[in-house]
Amino acid sequence: MSEIWGRIKNGVKQALWGFIALILLFEEWGWNGLSAVLQRLGRWPPVAALERWVQACPPWAALCLMGAPALSLLPLKLVAIWLFANGHATLGLFFLLLLKLVGTAVVARLFQLTEPALMQLPWFAKYYPRFLSWKEALFTRIRQSMPWRLGRVMKRQIQQQWRQWRDKQNAKD
Repeated sequence: MSEIWGRIKNGVKQALWGFIALILLFEEWGWNGLSAVLQRLGRWPPVAALERWVQACPPWAALCLMGAPALSLLPLKLVAIWLFANGHATLGLFFLLLLKLVGTAVVARLFQLTEPALMQLPWFAKYYPRFLSWKEALFTRIRQSMPWRLGRVMKRQIQQQWRQWRDKQNAKD
C-alpha cells in the first residue's frame, strides 16, 4: 500500500513540477518582450506619470502593487470559466491566453519599476536571488531534456522555411 501511495505521490509531484516549469517558461519567453511593449507605452505622458508614481512607492506599497494585476484580472478569469461552462471552449481559451499575456506584460513592467523598492525588504532581498538560482537550475534541466532539444531543432527548421518562403515572395514582387 505504501508503495502505491509513493508512486501516486511521485506522479503528482512530477506533474506539479512540470506545470510550474511550463508557467515559468511562458513567463520567461514573454517577460522581456511584453515588458518592452509596455515600456514603449510608457512614453505617453499619462503612463509616464503613473510609472514615476509606481517607482516612488515605498517597499510595502510596491509589494501590494505586484498583486494588483492578479486581483484585477480575477473577475475576467471568471468570465473565461463561464465561457467554458457554457460551451464556448475556444473563446474561453483565447480569452484566458489573452489575459495571461496582459497579466505577464503588466507584472513584468511593474517588477521592473518596483524591483529597487522590493529589494529594500530584507526577506525579499534574501529569497529573490535564491529563487533566481532555483529557476536557472530548473531551466538548465529543461534545456537539456530531449523534448526541448527537439523543439529547438523544429523551431530552427520552421524559421528557415519561413525565411525561404518570404525570400521567394519578395523575389516575385
